Amino acid sequence: MEKLTAPEEIVMQIIWQKGPGFIKDYLEAHPEPRPPYTTLASVVKNLERKGFVKGRKYGTIIEYTPQVSEKVYKKKFMGGFVKDYFRNSYKELVTFFAKENKISPEELKEVIRLIERENG
Repeated sequence: MEKLTAPEEIVMQIIWQKGPGFIKDYLEAHPEPRPPYTTLASVVKNLERKGFVKGRKYGTIIEYTPQVSEKVYKKKFMGGFVKDYFRNSYKELVTFFAKENKISPEELKEVIRLIERENG
């Protein structure tokens, strides 16, 4: 599985959120500024070529369905992100966000509760 480009990730997030749909559906859900229809169609075609979505033709229009789940994608690439930027330490990742005030003490406590619940 290859890493998506930033525009591909934006579109894939929309596809994961909306599920099967058509280019016009994804264009309507795209944040402003919205790309031209043809640009979005090209991005979706690239996603299809990479195996992230599958197109099914209905006459002249194509419905796209996600083929890779968001969970699978995140799992694959978050590990690489942590390895590359945080010396393979999730503790360093959390510490970084805490020091940068990107996670509050309350949120951190909630994360700890979730971990304890999963492992308890």
